[in-house]
Amino acid sequence: MTENNQHYIEHLAELRKRLILIFIIFFISLLVSLVFVNQLLLWLTRDLEDKLQFLGPTDILWVYLTLASIFAIAVTIPFAGYQLWRFIAPGLQQHERRASLMYIPALAFLFILGIAFGYFVIYPMVLSFLTHLAGEQFELNYTADRYIRFILNMTLPFGLLFEMPVIVMFLTTLGILNPHRLAKMRKVAYFILTITAVMITPPDIVSDILVIVPLFFLYEMSLLLSRVVYRRKLSNERSS
Repeated sequence: MTENNQHYIEHLAELRKRLILIFIIFFISLLVSLVFVNQLLLWLTRDLEDKLQFLGPTDILWVYLTLASIFAIAVTIPFAGYQLWRFIAPGLQQHERRASLMYIPALAFLFILGIAFGYFVIYPMVLSFLTHLAGEQFELNYTADRYIRFILNMTLPFGLLFEMPVIVMFLTTLGILNPHRLAKMRKVAYFILTITAVMITPPDIVSDILVIVPLFFLYEMSLLLSRVVYRRKLSNERSS
């Protein structure tokens, strides 16, 4: 076995170790979340006039597992970010290690912030539009699985999209991205973000703008932060 092959196998073993640790934390978080998932379901359905309907005996299990999984993911994200940092840290310079380590708490904060934006801004707006669209000629009943799927569709994408600034800063630190490339990609990024906003909002211009503007702001904030990280990176390279 050559030295390169041995080095490659060692990297795979280290990656496997990190992934196992991430899975263990996720599994423990999932079990803890299941203890409180019933209270969470009651809170999510507090504004409904009627109780949720279940069409099959396994629906309640799916609902509980789904809600618990979302909270387990939120808990696991910073730990997963730390494990990723531990995996790539040997290949980074000292100042890059310190800088990239600071991004980890922001991962969890921005994920929760995105979920909150989706739930408190997008979800009631879309639900109100669809309820109004049904009018009085239809009887609106909520099944548990579809109601929870609807909430997830209105919240989870924003939890992921709000991670954009931290991911961009991290990739800039690694040299994979730079502000010049992001500036050139602005039109394409705006187009993709606009399509995403239109797909997850009701078909009216007000709802689209309420989602498009924050997504554009996130991209511009990512670009600004990328410039800061890039200048600091160049300064450290000149001084070293």
